This record gives sequence, structure tokens and C-alpha cells, in this order.
Amino acid sequence: MSDSSRDTAAGAGWGAAEPGSYRSLMPGRVRKLSWLDPRVLWAARNGVLAAWLGDPTGRTRARWVERAAARGAPADKVIRRDDPDRFSFLVVGDTGEGGESQYAVVPGLLTAGRDTRFAVIASDVIYPVGSADDYGTKFFRPYRDYPAPVYAIPGNHDWYEDLGGFMRVFCGEEEASLPPEPVPRRLVRARLRSLLWHRPRPDDGRHLARDRRLRSAPGQRAVQPGPYWAIDAGPVRVVGIDTGLLGTVDAAQGAWLREVSRGPRPKILVTGSPLYVDGEHRPCPIEGGGTVDDIVRDPGHHYVAAIGGDIHNYQRYPVDVDGRTVQYVVAGGGGAFMHATHTIPRVAVAGVSEREFRCYPLRGDSLAFYSALYGRRLRLRRLLTLTEAEATAVIAERLGIRPGRAAGSARVTRRTRFVAALLGTGRRAEPRRRVRLPVRATYARLFSPGSVTYSPPFFKSFLRLDVSPDAVRLRCHAATGNLAQESDPPVEDEVTIPLPRAAA
Repeated sequence: MSDSSRDTAAGAGWGAAEPGSYRSLMPGRVRKLSWLDPRVLWAARNGVLAAWLGDPTGRTRARWVERAAARGAPADKVIRRDDPDRFSFLVVGDTGEGGESQYAVVPGLLTAGRDTRFAVIASDVIYPVGSADDYGTKFFRPYRDYPAPVYAIPGNHDWYEDLGGFMRVFCGEEEASLPPEPVPRRLVRARLRSLLWHRPRPDDGRHLARDRRLRSAPGQRAVQPGPYWAIDAGPVRVVGIDTGLLGTVDAAQGAWLREVSRGPRPKILVTGSPLYVDGEHRPCPIEGGGTVDDIVRDPGHHYVAAIGGDIHNYQRYPVDVDGRTVQYVVAGGGGAFMHATHTIPRVAVAGVSEREFRCYPLRGDSLAFYSALYGRRLRLRRLLTLTEAEATAVIAERLGIRPGRAAGSARVTRRTRFVAALLGTGRRAEPRRRVRLPVRATYARLFSPGSVTYSPPFFKSFLRLDVSPDAVRLRCHAATGNLAQESDPPVEDEVTIPLPRAAA
């Protein structure tokens, strides 16, 4: 097994490494996606409109689910497979950016997942707005050699064109969009939202039939009953929920989730909005009352893990819930720009401390990545760029933790402290201040989207879950874009999750 980032700097992808073969998988011309382009931001405006003028996601979802039921989708939305008691599957989140960082994940994913029975995409299949036109280069082409079915749950970006492309590709829907609902004249906010709402073009997906041929083998085909579903596979049930534009669940889906969660069968939740992330608990509200995490924590539902996309890195929080451990995982490192991990403060949430917490990339590697990126872009390399050893050392000092990887003889100087503070590095505890700068929010909304790069290391990741009657082994594999990690994807984290005996 090759070195991981916890073993060596070379294992993290630093140094003069040989580039991988992923570029040979890419189309000849790739349109670069910039999250700082005003045209992209305007096209992706529906999330802002929903927050300001009301969120129509629940009604739109209900109409799509109605149409799927009319076509014969099972009423309980359960996909019943014939997998044996021992099998494996993949989870990869936030994939569809279409550039180097997405394709760099593919060779390792095919290597580590060659014997898996299916894969699940957890959130944001297609950037920037979920257009059916983009599925050719951002879904069918990169995963054309993956031999098994791929299921998916939508993320907020898949909803930016009212989920039309997603429903056509994954749910067998024939229409590109739903007919618009009439808006009463007296509802000023709803009328304004309707006027400004971004919708798909009439000819969106005109090449979809051609694109589908890239994944047309019988073993690759999968039709799911809607944007939320459950899969009965071997001894476990995998439950996928759709959190829409704003990270919430509508009342009808909430009622379904409660019903499908009952019973002794062990369950794994896959969601577009992680329930623990960046050292915080985000339980995900359900319209009408309660939260998704209430359902996960209910001992009668037997959840053993909750895996969420949306945030573009890997994090794991083993939370004690009334004497049993539920693994809360962030798994959004499948292809989009990297969300920083060095901004995560020292973890102390729900009984989880730094000792139990895991993340990838390591905070030091994240800081070194961003310092090099902005040193290059601002032409301040001598001031801003930190070596991976310097970044590792200053992270350990600021958070008061043991470094994830030895920093060697690197010293913490005034310059390294200044750069770490400037780039929003987390602290041991947030001091009380009259004025608090929203550093992490700023990184999430501004600096992270600007971190798109076109050369390794990319610090991407995907999960492999090996299921047996007694346990699930979850492994996070790295994808840096370098050949060494491409041919033998290193394991950045591994945990064995016991399954309830009653269901074995």
C-alpha cells in the first residue's frame, strides 16, 4: 500500500512527482469553470432567490415524485437489489466540475472500485446549474469505464435548473422541465421570484441520447424512483435524501424518511448536507418539525453512519449516541474545488475531540496549498508561500495539537504566523471579541471557490465501503493527480463500523 499524507509529504502529493494519466481521459477541449465569473454567478442565482423570496423546492420535488409514481416507481421508493451479504460500494461527492480535479479522481476510483457492486454520488452531480447539456463531459464520460450502476442524490447545484437534468438522467424522466405553476398576482415575493428564476433552455439536453451511449452496458444501467430513495443491499439499507436548495427536507420527504428508517436493518444515510461539519452540528431541519439527525439518532432506526456531500473535503466525527457510535462523515471531495480544512478550529463537538476527529487534506497541507495558490496569484510568493513543513508546524502551534505528519525541523516564525492568520487558520478556541471577522464563512463563499487549479496535488477523495453481516469497513482513498497515488490510491482514513447483532 502506498504512503498516505499522514506518512510522508510525497504521499500527500508534494514534490517532483510524475503526473498521472487522468488527462488522457478528458475531452480535447474543456471549458474552464470559474466561480468568480459573473455569468456563472448569475446563472446560479436560484439559491439566493430561494433564501430571499421563498423556497419552492418542496412543491417542485413533490411534482417530480408524482410523475415518477405515475410512470410506475415503487411507492416506498426502495430499490431492492440482489447483493450478497458481503459486498462493496463507492461513495463520491460533489463530482461534476468537469476539469482536471474531477478527472484526477477517476483512475484511482476505477482501481479501488473495480469489484464494487454500485456507486453513489452524494450531492452536486453537475456544476454549475445541473444542466442536462453538461452530463456528457461531467458524468457519462468520466465514469464510462465504471462497470456497475451509479445512483445519486441531488445537491443544490442540481436544483439550479429545477432538477430537470437530474430527473432525466437518473430517474427516467422524459421531459426537460415541469410546466410552470401559476403565481397569484397578490403574492408579490412569489411573482418576483418567478420572474427572476433561472430555468433550463428549451433545447437543454439535445445531445443526451448520444451521451448516454458512453454508459450503455446492461450492468451500468440504474433507474431510481426519484431524487430521494433507499437501497436494500445485502444486510444494510442505504437511504439517500434530497436537501434541495437550502439544505432542508420538506414534510412529505420527512414522513417518508421516518417510515423507511423503521426496523432493525442497519442503515447508512447519504445526504447532500452533512450533519457534522467544520466542528459544528447541523442537524438539518424537516418542514413541520424535527430534524434529520433526530431520525438518525433514534435507537429504533439503527443508523450506523451518516455521509454528506456539499463541503469539498473529507471529515469524520465518531459521535457517541446513547452508548453506540454513529460515524458522521463529510465526503464531498470527488471533483470540485477544495474547501479549506485549515480554517477548521480545534474540534470539540458532541464529545468528539481532536483525538477522534479526522480530515483530509490535513490542515497543514490545506494551508500550504492555499499559501502557494495566493502567493502565485498575488505575486507575493516570497511572503505568502509556506512549505508543507512550515504549514504543518504553525497549524500544530495555533491549534495546540500533534501534527498529522511530522514537520521535521521547520520553525514557526513571525512570517509563518502572519500567513496562517491571514489565511484564516483555526485556533484552539474562539476568543470573545467585540468584532469578529467571519473568516470561515469568507473562505467558504469567496476564497475556496477561487481555489480551482489545473495541476496536482488536488487533494481529492472518495469512499469505499466493504459490507459484511457483522460490520462495515469505511475507507477514504486519496486522489492527488500524481501517478503514484493514481495507481495505488492511499488510504487516508479507515474505520470499522459494527452492525447491530439483531440484523445479522
